[in-house]
This record gives sequence, structure tokens and C-alpha cells, in this order.
Amino acid sequence: MLLRELVEKYLAAAGGFGKSVPLDSLGISRAETERVFDALDEDYHISRFFHFRYATGASFRINGFPQTHVSIDAEIKSIL
Repeated sequence: MLLRELVEKYLAAAGGFGKSVPLDSLGISRAETERVFDALDEDYHISRFFHFRYATGASFRINGFPQTHVSIDAEIKSIL
């Protein structure tokens, strides 16, 4: 999945940048969600725009840590 596609899915779920949404609201399978976010989280130039949170909801393993929500900063548009 391309970064642009992921950001579009996030915006559809969140309604705008900076809002925390459940990872399962992105409409991506568990395996794909974990794979994509693992890869993005390892890239400093991209990961600085992502903010993960662990709260109530479906838990995903992102680089070995349980996470349930994500928010994305609007500044990510600079690299799309």
C-alpha cells in the first residue's frame, strides 16, 4: 500500500488531520495494517508524522508494541 493511499484511508475515517482514530477503522486487514505501519514506523522521515496510542479497542502489534489508535499530522502532505 502506498503512503498516499494510507493517508486517504485515514482522512476518510478521521475527517481531518490530527484526530485519533481506531486502527481497525481504516478498513485494512490486521496483517496488512501491522505490516504497513511496521514499515512506516521504521522510517524516521515518515514515522514522525504518525502518533500511536493504546486505548480501548482492537489491538494491533506495531513493531512489537500493542496499539489501538493512530493520528497523522497534516505536515505529512509535504512528503506525499
